[in-house]
Amino acid sequence: MGENYDVDLAVIGSGGAAMSAAIAASQAGRSVVLIERGVLGGTCVNIGCVPSKTLLAAGGARHAALTNPFAGAPTSAGPVDLGALVAQKDALIEHLREAKYADVAAAYGFEVRPGQATFVDMDTLAVDGEVLRARAYLVATGSAPAVPDVGGLGSVDWLTSTTAMELTELPESLVVVGGGYVGMEQAQLFAHLGARVSVVGRLAPRAEPELAQGLREVFADDGITVVEEHATAVATDVGPSGQGVVVSTASGAQVRGARLLVATGRVARTDGLDLAAAGVDVDERGFVVVDETQRTTNPRVYAAGDVSGAPQYVYVAAAGGRVAALNALADGGSAPAARVDYIGLPAVVFTRPQLASAGLTEEEALANGHECDCRVLDLSDVPRALVQHDTRGAVKLVADATTGKVLGVHALAEGAGEIMLAATYAIKAGMTVDELADTWAPYLTMAESLRIVAGLFRNQMPTSCCA
Repeated sequence: MGENYDVDLAVIGSGGAAMSAAIAASQAGRSVVLIERGVLGGTCVNIGCVPSKTLLAAGGARHAALTNPFAGAPTSAGPVDLGALVAQKDALIEHLREAKYADVAAAYGFEVRPGQATFVDMDTLAVDGEVLRARAYLVATGSAPAVPDVGGLGSVDWLTSTTAMELTELPESLVVVGGGYVGMEQAQLFAHLGARVSVVGRLAPRAEPELAQGLREVFADDGITVVEEHATAVATDVGPSGQGVVVSTASGAQVRGARLLVATGRVARTDGLDLAAAGVDVDERGFVVVDETQRTTNPRVYAAGDVSGAPQYVYVAAAGGRVAALNALADGGSAPAARVDYIGLPAVVFTRPQLASAGLTEEEALANGHECDCRVLDLSDVPRALVQHDTRGAVKLVADATTGKVLGVHALAEGAGEIMLAATYAIKAGMTVDELADTWAPYLTMAESLRIVAGLFRNQMPTSCCA
């Protein structure tokens, strides 16, 4: 570290990308400081993955009791105590924040400094006005819920996915604007807890069409009304049950509920940083522009995670943070720069059943120049689904028609997310459908569906459940 630097790497943020970068820098023997203006831990642990999934698990447990398919083992479920569930969620977050962030920082010996980071110029940062000079900087400030351009939104008390998970009383009814992964999870979460839920927006817009249709049927079974149109206006609605909201759509349809939750995507969180002073460009959506090495338009400043426009998964943020730290602190030489490898990237929407994917969709494969061959396996042909008495969903495998290589795997199934690790391995290893069909798969697991769907490329005749 040169004598003009206070630290080798200054990281703005404390979420997945920031922690991964700090750990990588510390392991390399470099000094690092994390700067956090809010609560330690970033989006995932505080307001994203962890709280939503634990509340989804609670809602799923209740819904499973209500929809139990085993008549000989009766179950029941009553009204929920949302306040108790939220308190349990908050206790889990506090534990993880301490164990996985504060304790990890202490173990690696890097400082977490509270305060607002602001760039003074191309080379200098200030934290609450105190100058901090680093050899390199990493912007890892994450994202925030987007505010859509919907008329009248400012006139109602609307919820985001963050504030919705702070409610202590279950609303009688809820309108969710947005049919992406956040909207779908939040809609089903509140429906399974007992609220009457409507969704305005296209459901699962990026999913394979066969699976999106399956999810529509699941939502219908759950009593969730889906209006696949754009919301155009929001207004206060005074009805017999009290004051609520009414959402109007492009066709003139009106959807009513006691509360409104808006889940129409996320935007980069860069306020207060003064990126312009550092010569750091953002794109037309406000995300920080980076190259394959995570470097911004200022060669001393890197960015990673949601703020860089990367796929919004904590594991992608962590991978980007590590790559950024390695490249920012490299001593030069002939070694190639580190890069994030997105081949076989998995994704999971934690609905019930889960909607999960790895690799390319059929549309993406065609756009990339592949001649595609696809097979779709209904869960009624998966032994695990049969013994669970839940055959809702399907598994789709996308392959290159010339080479037979697996390009993508997509599933709507209970435990679909667990299938995707094996799918990712298969895609990254360049396995063919024949190789996948000939690979061992434990019987009566949902992951066995990978072997079965691969076998459909050879023979689409019915098979024995064990053959």
